[in-house]
Amino acid sequence: MPGTPPELPIVVLDALMPTAQRLVLNRRGSMVWEVESHRGHYAVKVGYPIEATADWPAQPWTALAPAREGAVLYRLGFHDFAYGEWDGGTWNFQPWREGPDLYRRWEPCRDPESRIEPDPSVALGCVEALAELHAKGWAHGDVQPAHFIIGPDRTHLIDLALASGGRVPEGYDFPFRGCLVHYEAPEIARRVLATGVAEPTREADIYALGAALLISATGWRAVDYPDDAPRPVQRKAVADGKRRPVKVQGEMGELIEAMLSHAPGDRPTIYEVGKALS
Repeated sequence: MPGTPPELPIVVLDALMPTAQRLVLNRRGSMVWEVESHRGHYAVKVGYPIEATADWPAQPWTALAPAREGAVLYRLGFHDFAYGEWDGGTWNFQPWREGPDLYRRWEPCRDPESRIEPDPSVALGCVEALAELHAKGWAHGDVQPAHFIIGPDRTHLIDLALASGGRVPEGYDFPFRGCLVHYEAPEIARRVLATGVAEPTREADIYALGAALLISATGWRAVDYPDDAPRPVQRKAVADGKRRPVKVQGEMGELIEAMLSHAPGDRPTIYEVGKALS
């Protein structure tokens, strides 16, 4: 009911029996909770359908995203997670990843008065996390700074609900309709504009990682369009290649420039990116 405080589904409460829980996010068809229990420390994702409004079309697929991610985690051989259905959609829980995301980790670099340069080791950690996924034959589909968690021992790549590369149960699958446009590769933007759907690729992940490194280091998007532009206008700018100059000094700047190449075949592979940063 509108205005009712959200609660964890009963099936999740029964599985985890939380000793503490905190609602981290509740927007656009998705709730994320931080849950502690005797079983461990978990991120719980709960999906529900978005109903149509004057400003936003209906998005029933958001209800399926947590279970689709759970199926991807299973295919990738992850452990200590579960997923299933509740009366409003689907859910999953997986280990909580502690640490700042990439954008927050590089916040000091974006201070106009700061002389702090982006740390290549942080970028390399993000590359290694994405390389693990690519090595298993998968593309992430939704690479962005918030999805790289810089942990004390390693960097984790999270939010795999849009990943592509293996079989997903038909009941939980849905078409890929693009991602956050700031990080969308030109070929993905063109395809979504033309047909409404696309297919995640590893080459598009490279572009997205370059855009994520750029905005985290400088605060600037890779492509120039008005902040309040409608989504199709944003995608048209991306598809047309209206890129801003890469204002990151040194070899990292040159690398990001290559990662943001308009043609997928001109971008380095994730292994070449890693080698350059090493």
